Amino acid sequence: MASLAGTSYFRRASVIWMAVIALSMGFFALTVFVPEQVPYDKLGPIGSFAEYMVKNHHTVMYYGFWWAWTIHVIEALYSMRLCSSKGITDSGVKLKWLIQTFLFGIASLSLLIAYKPSPAKKRR
Repeated sequence: MASLAGTSYFRRASVIWMAVIALSMGFFALTVFVPEQVPYDKLGPIGSFAEYMVKNHHTVMYYGFWWAWTIHVIEALYSMRLCSSKGITDSGVKLKWLIQTFLFGIASLSLLIAYKPSPAKKRR
């Protein structure tokens, strides 16, 4: 079983980072697609800034939203390449890395980047 340890490496991203990223992307989506539903006055300085951006730079926000998701897709695809280069061969584990990195971006990818497999287990 020890010889398979590196092939099934998976670590869940921090709950705090997952919450921050999920709430941020959700808020970003609301301001882009249903800006009239956002209670800007109850969100303090963030609400004021968001309202300003919605009123004056909605196009920038729209393209910024899709650019952020494009970056998440690129990070997720890169996580698959990293899995292969680090000797992670379990397809279920690779799928977990793909999904987690797609949803939470660098919070997940940084864990995979930091993983240092033992030299004997690393694929070339």
